[in-house]
Amino acid sequence: MSRYNVIVTQRRAWAAVALCWLVSFLTGLVPMAGWHRKPPGNISTTLIQCQFTNVMRMDYMVYFNFFVWVVVPLTVMIGLYAEIFRVICRQLNRRAEATCDSSKYYRKELKLAKSLVLVLFLFALCWLPLHIMNCIVFFCPSCNVPKTAFYVGIFMSHINSALNPLVYAFRIQRFRDTLIHIMHRFVLCRNSSAIPIQHLPGPITEKTQVQ
Repeated sequence: MSRYNVIVTQRRAWAAVALCWLVSFLTGLVPMAGWHRKPPGNISTTLIQCQFTNVMRMDYMVYFNFFVWVVVPLTVMIGLYAEIFRVICRQLNRRAEATCDSSKYYRKELKLAKSLVLVLFLFALCWLPLHIMNCIVFFCPSCNVPKTAFYVGIFMSHINSALNPLVYAFRIQRFRDTLIHIMHRFVLCRNSSAIPIQHLPGPITEKTQVQ
């Protein structure tokens, strides 16, 4: 625990978040840098139909967007979570044999790891169908993928962003309390005084981090 607090400081956490946003921003600019479909003929006289497939190249969607930014991170995350579960289960077995009170801490860590695995599973469930259909269209042009299937895949990929807060709220108490507070304050337009005190998010202390 002390080693974690030394390595994961607030400054390093903010730097990691900023780096993720910067990489995402630069990755999103790749099609604008030239990896896209060019309109045929003279652009001033050609009417461009506003469709995603008429602008984005499928090799970009498959090789760059799917293989590089989905398959590789997903594989790495699965490996990391498998190692995390292995370490936590080993520690729980050792603490159980030694009848140590710290086993409670590892059980909470295991619960948090399960929540993150659920988020990872929902990400794969929502995004992989669309990417798999893109691969089918790219590697097998003669194969017919129904447009309805594409629409369902696009809908699933968009709804994934809405599922993550619900998962966190369902699995993590502090996140659930904060979400309830936001709903009362900004959606239902109720004052904070009308919210039960147990639902108000408090300051993050060393004790609450362990919890």
